[in-house]
Amino acid sequence: MLDARLQIVEATPATAAPDTADSVRPTRQQAEAAVRTLIRWAGDRPAREGLADTPARVVRAYEEWFGGYALDPEAILGRTFDRAGYDDIVLLRDIPVRSVCEHHMAPIRGVAHVAYLPGERVVGISKLARLVDAYARRLQIQERLTAEIADTLQQVLQPRGVAVVVQATHECIASRGIGMQGVAMVTRRLLGAFEQDPARREILALLGAGRAD
Repeated sequence: MLDARLQIVEATPATAAPDTADSVRPTRQQAEAAVRTLIRWAGDRPAREGLADTPARVVRAYEEWFGGYALDPEAILGRTFDRAGYDDIVLLRDIPVRSVCEHHMAPIRGVAHVAYLPGERVVGISKLARLVDAYARRLQIQERLTAEIADTLQQVLQPRGVAVVVQATHECIASRGIGMQGVAMVTRRLLGAFEQDPARREILALLGAGRAD
């Protein structure tokens, strides 16, 4: 059963950001210079011993944290297999979500549960986890993250139904502003057969998403 502090949000389809000059990637040197500016803004000296190598370390960390931009989520699901007569729910629970809020660039941490009703093909379960990670390793809001995972799975695999639930905590609410600890957010997107009862009720119960109505 969900804690009373959980907020459930139905995710809507993602909208691609327009291609502008802001999308031109700066050089590594420019990125490191930006980190030094932020260090000065915080009130410290970028040249002091403990911080001298920090800009380079931050840029390397960003390459890991935001590695999802270099991945093609659809290609991750490119290799599929015959379902071998299996026609019930495929569910992968508790996939770690490590993302960053695009509003304050604060950590988002939680889990995703991904399920689908196979059509003609199934995909290796590790690919479901990789799909989640590819979208999570970007600047995100949880609503869009949920929709992107579900919509890509539907588009590529063409199953009879898709269900994605993400439950996560956000440091932007825990460490600043209202400073409220222990609050989790739940988002979900249901497609195809899972949009209607009884399949909707069944999958939400399996996903631990609380009340199905």
